Parts: sequence; C-alpha cells; structure tokens
Amino acid sequence: MPENISQTKHKSIVPLLQERTGNFGIMTAILLPVLLTAAGGAVDMSRAFNEKAHLQMLIDAAVLAAAQETDPQKQFEVAKQFVASAVPEDTEFTDILGIDTQSDGSIKATFDGSIDTPFLGLIGIDTYDITVTATAIGGEDEPVAAACLYVLGSKGQDVLINSGANVYSKDCSAQVHSTANPALIMNSGSKIELAKVCLKGTKYIKNGGTLSNLVTNCAAEADPYAGTLPEPSVPSQCTTSGWKDGQKISLKPGLHCETGFNGSPTITFEPGLHIIKGRMIINSNATVIAEGVTFYFPDVYSEIRINGGVKFTGTGPTSGTYKGILMFENTSDSSNAANKQQYIFNGSLGEVLEGIIHLPNRDVTYNSTTNQISRISLVVNTMIMNSANWLIEPYTGKSSSTGTSTAVRLVN
Repeated sequence: MPENISQTKHKSIVPLLQERTGNFGIMTAILLPVLLTAAGGAVDMSRAFNEKAHLQMLIDAAVLAAAQETDPQKQFEVAKQFVASAVPEDTEFTDILGIDTQSDGSIKATFDGSIDTPFLGLIGIDTYDITVTATAIGGEDEPVAAACLYVLGSKGQDVLINSGANVYSKDCSAQVHSTANPALIMNSGSKIELAKVCLKGTKYIKNGGTLSNLVTNCAAEADPYAGTLPEPSVPSQCTTSGWKDGQKISLKPGLHCETGFNGSPTITFEPGLHIIKGRMIINSNATVIAEGVTFYFPDVYSEIRINGGVKFTGTGPTSGTYKGILMFENTSDSSNAANKQQYIFNGSLGEVLEGIIHLPNRDVTYNSTTNQISRISLVVNTMIMNSANWLIEPYTGKSSSTGTSTAVRLVN
C-alpha cells in the first residue's frame, strides 16, 4: 500500500506543473502590457521633465526681452521669437503664448507646450501638456556694474561652473559673448553671486546651484583691451632658463625660458616686465611674490604652470608702459588666435591678483582659493570654474566704461 501511494503522488506532479505553468503564462500575458506601460511611462515622463526645463529656459529669456519693450504688441512679437524653435512652423502663437502686464508693472509670460507620449499612448494618454511661466520687471536707472570678467568664445559650453565653485562680487559683472547652445552650464553645489551676468545668447543649462542676476539676450561688452596693449620685442637671449634650486629665489625682469623650481621656495619676481617663453613650472607649497610685475606670453604655448598648494600675490605696475597690466599675451600673431590653448590658475593656498589679465586665446580653468579680494579685469576665450572660492572686485586702474542702464530682472 505505501508503494501505491507513492506512485499516485508521483503521477500527479506533471499535471500540477502544467497547471502552474499555464497560470504563469496567463499572469504574464496580463501583466506584460502593464509593466511595459509603466517602464515606458517613466521614459515619457523623463522626456517631459527635460522638455519642461528647456521650455522654462526659453520663456525666461523671452520675458526678459519682452520686458524691455513698452508696446504690448511688440512685447508679444519679441517673446514669440524666443519660443518659436519649440513649436511647428504653422503654430498659432496666440493660442499658446500669453504676455500680460501685472499691477506692479511687471511682465508675465505664459507658454503652453506639449510632448508626445508614445508609451503612455498605450493607455490613451497620447500627449503630456506642459505650462511654464516667468515674470520680469524693469527697475529704475542704476549704475552699470564694472566688468571683471569677459568670456569671448562661442563654441559651446563656454562657461562651465562645476560643483564647489563659489564666486562673489557685489560690484562686478561678467560679460559672456557666447550665443552657442548651450552657452553656459551650471551644476549643483555651486554659487555665482555677481552684480550681473550678461549672456549674449539665450540658451543655458542650470542643473542647480545659485546664479544671481543672469540676463540673457544681453549686449555683452566688447574686449576693452583688444589691440591696445603694447607688445614687447622678445630678446634673443634668455635671462633665466632651466631648473633652479634654493629656498629663496629672486628673478630679474627679462626673458625666462622653460624654467622650473625645485622644492618649495619663495620666488620673488622683481618689478618690471617678465617674458615667459615656454612653460614655467612652480611646484606645490611654493610662495610667489610678483608686485609691480607684468607677465607677457609671446605665444599660446607659454604659461606659468602652478601645481597647486601655492601662495601667489601678483600686482601690475602702477606706472610706466605696462601700467596696470599684470598678465597678457601676444594677440597680433594670427596663429595664436587659431590655436587657442588651456591656461590653469592653481594657487590653491591663496591667491591675490590685481590688474589686467588679457588672455583672449586661452581656455582658462580656475581652481584657486582665497579669502582675500582680487581686483582684476580678466579677458579669456572660455572659462571653467571648479571647486574654488573667488572673491573679486573691479580693477579700477583700467576698467571698462561705466554708466547707467534700466535693469530688467526675473522676479519669478
């Protein structure tokens, strides 16, 4: 009898498995569309989130431009130009774009867009509606902030602000010439608090952080030093060359060729013109004193390369041919403009700069930290700001023109 019972149980296993397999197949058939719709819906919603960020950027720029006009029809036409790229050519803009004047005189723009949702369309949701708004207001005539920073490039991502970058000035503006898409990228964990960030273009990406007083579609100021700085002749003989030893090193004005410093010395550049040919390497933990000094680079491959952890104090001359110029490069040779190169500021233990820094053929990366104020007028091709604390004010010896303008700013 026990043997028969065992056989009976054994014979019932196969039909039972077949029954469970059939149930699993039915459950899979029922759940698969739901799972596909859920996964696809997440893709659709991610696309919608990205599109909303894009439309918000467009409407921000649109309302800033519209707020500079007084005629309602002109306001609408100006705003329409900014959002036109987001809709088909035959769109009737009066159905999707609204420009309204508020009781406080501000201008509010509303834009209604949508995005196709192919996955959610499986459950009858063919599109996802997106509405974005922005409000801008014009203020009284106020002083124009003197420019501390000019970024001339327009190749894309011409200003990149990474996490940990902190730049502060209550009086400085940044003049960004880029009209690329995007012209500027700002990542989370960064803070740029300037009196004004004037962006010639309208397309930027803000992934977080604080970016105060950004104005898009702005008439960025031209390079005030283009063609005006006196370029010296480069001597045929080097004043200094090779690697130097010693705890205290003093360099006289002249031509320094492929120079480096062993150890961590205190390096003093005596007042005057110092022409850097090739790369000058300054190792970590060195101290650099360059007061009343002008550094000149005869080509884009010449630079002062600081390997971090350096205290650097540099001020331009207060008189003479190079008055106010702390650092500049050859711009009369067209090959320099055609071969732009990187330049890195690495004085991470403290950096104080004062004067004009004219490097229009350099893609500058700034990594320095300081608790003191640098008074500068800096011209570069592109700018990357990494983890750095940067306190800046306008250089008053030779700065850009100042005046008054009617400020227009976003208030919502």
